[in-house]
Amino acid sequence: MLLEERSEIIRRLRISEGHLRGENMSIEPQAPELQTPSSERPRNKTMIARKALFLLLVFIAGFGGGYFVGRQSMHTDPSMSESGNKDKTMALIDEINPPDGYKIPATFGTVGPQLLAAGGIDYEQFVQLYQQAGRPLSEQQLALLTNGSNDQIIINRDNAQFLLNFFWALGLTNQNPVLTEGPMVENSQGQIGDFASTGGWTIGARPATELYASTPIISLTEAQQVRLVEVASAVYRPCCNNPTHFPDCNHGMAMLGLLELMASQDASVDAMFEAAKYVNAFWYPQQMLEIATLFQATQNVGFAQADARQVVGAAVSSGSGFQSVHQWLAANGLLEQAPNSGGSCGVQ
Repeated sequence: MLLEERSEIIRRLRISEGHLRGENMSIEPQAPELQTPSSERPRNKTMIARKALFLLLVFIAGFGGGYFVGRQSMHTDPSMSESGNKDKTMALIDEINPPDGYKIPATFGTVGPQLLAAGGIDYEQFVQLYQQAGRPLSEQQLALLTNGSNDQIIINRDNAQFLLNFFWALGLTNQNPVLTEGPMVENSQGQIGDFASTGGWTIGARPATELYASTPIISLTEAQQVRLVEVASAVYRPCCNNPTHFPDCNHGMAMLGLLELMASQDASVDAMFEAAKYVNAFWYPQQMLEIATLFQATQNVGFAQADARQVVGAAVSSGSGFQSVHQWLAANGLLEQAPNSGGSCGVQ
């Protein structure tokens, strides 16, 4: 590395120590920053410097940051076999998408029957959708819709798309200030049906514009609502630069529905962030594989240990943030392919 490049990185590192902050509520593309909530910002200067260095490694690729890992990768043991690399990739895939699934600290309750009653889900269309796709709903899933369930929610590779549609219907139909007073209304110009999360919902018993925030399926206390907004404002998805607080696509609306359910059952902020980390990984396996690879390469931490707020934050999980991650990994020869990329914004 040239002396000038090293000096520039050190200069940027010092500057970034004083700028690890920002507003996640913005719905416009932001300058990518990895940030910690003010109440939990580390007091140890070494930790701050480490986070700042990680920030630089991600977003100044091509200006010097990429040399750190890039030069390391150039000196990888040449005897490492292709099968060994594949084994590492599969191990990482199993970490972001655990074969036994991820247990979300919440239960379904009576959400299924309430969605049917409110018209959020048309039972016949919903069942037919999966039959036509060759993935008929299980008896447990059918019972969840008609009778509800007190079972703990587990997301896995087999039910990830089912839960995406289920929680999409919940987020769309449930009456909550996030929908009635938030960015969706502010940016709709009176045409609430023009978003992918509204116009794209075609398997309800009523038009999506009529379903929108129409039924109080889940009611939150003031404290629960505060926790919901805190998390929803900071959880992003790789298809756009909007947080869950602006759920303009199916993944955002589904995440909103899930977080509402968790908040109503008094899940902590930390638990909601952690759940969002794994749920995003099942809904966006390829993108999260790359993000997990970045954390492994730059922070030397596995996906399970990676800070959930950073993993789902704008710096790496927004549309522009993920593109920076992807470009950095490509420049350093660290891209891997997940078996199923997922991530479609339509009914699945």
